[in-house]
Amino acid sequence: MHFLRTLLVISSTYLACHNALAQEATTLLNANTSCPLPTYPSITENTYSQNSDAYNIWSKTTDIKREHYAKFLGGVTLSGQGQAISADELFVDRKTSMLSAAGNIHFQNPNVDIFASSLNASKSQSFTELSESSYQLAGNPGHGSAGNIRVTGDGTLTLVDSNFTTCYGEVPDWQIQASEISISVSENHGEAYNARFKLFGVPVFYVPYFSFPVSNKRKSGFLYPKFSSSQRTGFQFESPFYWNIAPNMDATITPKYMSKRGLQLLTEFRYLSGQQNGQLNIEYLNKDDELKVDDSRYLARLQHVGTISENFRAYVDYTTISDDNYLVDIRSEQYNSNDAYLYQIGEIAYFSENWYTKLQLQDFEVLGEHQTSYQTLPHIEFSRFAQLNFFNGEFDIYSELTRFTSNNRDLPEADRYHVEAGLTFPISTPAWFLNSEFRILQTNYHQTRIDDFTKLEKSVSRTLPKVRMHGGINFDRQTQYFSQQFTQTLEPQLQYLYIPDEDQSNIAVYDTTTLQDDYDGLFRDRRFSGLDRIAQANQYSWGITSRLLDKENIEKFRISLGRIVYLNNTHVSHNNQQIASSGESALASELYISLNRNWQFSSDIQYNTKENTTNRSQSSLDFLFDNNNTIQLNHRYSKNVSDTKLEQVSLLTNVAINKNWQFVGRVTQDLKDKRSLESYAGLQYESCCWAVRFAFHRHINSNIDEQNQFQQNRDEFDSGFMIQFIIKGLGGNRKPIDTTEMFNNSIFGYKRPYFLNN
Repeated sequence: MHFLRTLLVISSTYLACHNALAQEATTLLNANTSCPLPTYPSITENTYSQNSDAYNIWSKTTDIKREHYAKFLGGVTLSGQGQAISADELFVDRKTSMLSAAGNIHFQNPNVDIFASSLNASKSQSFTELSESSYQLAGNPGHGSAGNIRVTGDGTLTLVDSNFTTCYGEVPDWQIQASEISISVSENHGEAYNARFKLFGVPVFYVPYFSFPVSNKRKSGFLYPKFSSSQRTGFQFESPFYWNIAPNMDATITPKYMSKRGLQLLTEFRYLSGQQNGQLNIEYLNKDDELKVDDSRYLARLQHVGTISENFRAYVDYTTISDDNYLVDIRSEQYNSNDAYLYQIGEIAYFSENWYTKLQLQDFEVLGEHQTSYQTLPHIEFSRFAQLNFFNGEFDIYSELTRFTSNNRDLPEADRYHVEAGLTFPISTPAWFLNSEFRILQTNYHQTRIDDFTKLEKSVSRTLPKVRMHGGINFDRQTQYFSQQFTQTLEPQLQYLYIPDEDQSNIAVYDTTTLQDDYDGLFRDRRFSGLDRIAQANQYSWGITSRLLDKENIEKFRISLGRIVYLNNTHVSHNNQQIASSGESALASELYISLNRNWQFSSDIQYNTKENTTNRSQSSLDFLFDNNNTIQLNHRYSKNVSDTKLEQVSLLTNVAINKNWQFVGRVTQDLKDKRSLESYAGLQYESCCWAVRFAFHRHINSNIDEQNQFQQNRDEFDSGFMIQFIIKGLGGNRKPIDTTEMFNNSIFGYKRPYFLNN
């Protein structure tokens, strides 16, 4: 039975080979367009133990000559260990140690069906050959044929004149043919020679040689090329090479040719060690052909996250760039072309049961003519809390020490030490809650380089008490609307906040900015981020929310309304601007409606009732046909964004034209300046075994560097196209094809309905 064991190598090795080519196909079987999978009846209904060495042979006639040969004729079936062979004839030559089969050969196991016209195996030469064979992977659309299959004793598999496809039909939509494929399962290595890629029977691409993995393990080799174009870069071609360095590290090296700018090298190095992981990305263009100078252009980013021990955590995100307009001119997957700053953060933290401490170094590389940011070298935090034995109270103390430095010699610098201690008494029941908080805030500054700032003082000490009380009640009742039963809630809440007034104009602004006054912001205990400004407060905030919940407690409707009432006039200076508050704040409101699983509307607005003007609003209407058909209309308005009024409207759609064609589009319009910001249109054709995408984009360009460092003329708009060919069944594409990811190619991206308020 050695010959059968040799033959079994065919199934396992051959399957491993085509799993590498078709490992994705099974994942895609549940897609809307799936190839029909043929099934073959079991060769025998008898079952045998997988651990048994026993085999059974059935035939109509048998001719055996002792020590010479055994010949089986007519409906021959050989089975055992869950595998079987059927043939018209089976012959065993005991003298030459040869086994041969002929006529309608069908090999079957749970993973593959193989059909051949003849089979020959030699024990002495340790090989097995099948001629004029075809195969079908079980539960997988991958299939093909080979003129000859040869398996050697070391498990190496050679296929001569073979082909592979996941398409069905007399002429497959796509097919790969090769004069020879050699596979070694033990080394996870496959080689193809004289490979030809065919579309609808027409050869369109030829590769004299390529290698591939034969299992789901990683393997070095070239990945799919990418083609695109842009007015900024011209025609683009990328050919990524994947390098499997070690089990815990790899790299992707991508030469990227841009017809207008030259040859760029993109590299990505990833590593994993215990609970540490990270990646290093470097993009380098030695000379930009579009520029009048010979300076190189580059971007480098290091990201790291890890747990050093049971209590220590580390985090790094550091980016550097050659020039402010790199992202605008060349673009990068690391950042958006509209980003105004790059991360430069490193921190290490220690967490204990009731205290923690953190050391952070932080800077931002600011792009363009924006205000220079401060570096925090370093920023140290310490926090501790303890449970009290009365009124379920908690005591906590928080402190931080920060040094603010800047490369801009015209800006002041400072050392800031802040400590705050407080008592909190939380009371919470299903029907109501009341949280009481009493704190002391002490901040000390030592400021330098302040000679040009008359109001600033070298040493400043600021002590402020804070009292905060926040409570609410939850009412609910059963009601009926539109002939449906709902649970309706009424959730009023009230907060009182007191912080005394203190002149803070003698302190520069280092890390502080105004927070948004949305509905959730009504119940914050601060008006600014950071500590350089702590706004006076003698105010109460009221808010009320009502919801409708269906029988499954799914929220179908929500409306919230509230505002802050100031009990006296308050004012504070921020970036040389006086921010005054008196009477009442803007009215903040949120609205959410889910009519059914198809329709969803959400909106929030801050409305100034004194001036009858809207400070800020955003709204979004979504209609979901099904998982692959969406229309979204959204509107954004802000009265003041960096001293500029903003109003934009966007329409996004993802619609199936028919079972094969799908359209993706986005239009974003600037209503204030009456101009288009972005247009994006994409078409995707998807059959059961392949897909192709065509996309056109046109979006407004940013000119971040107003000093025009490279003296480059930039058009107002950038436009271009993209073509992407996707083969279902070849390695590298494991996710189902989802056209919504095409929205990520647009400059504004796409937010799904459930995240519109983010």
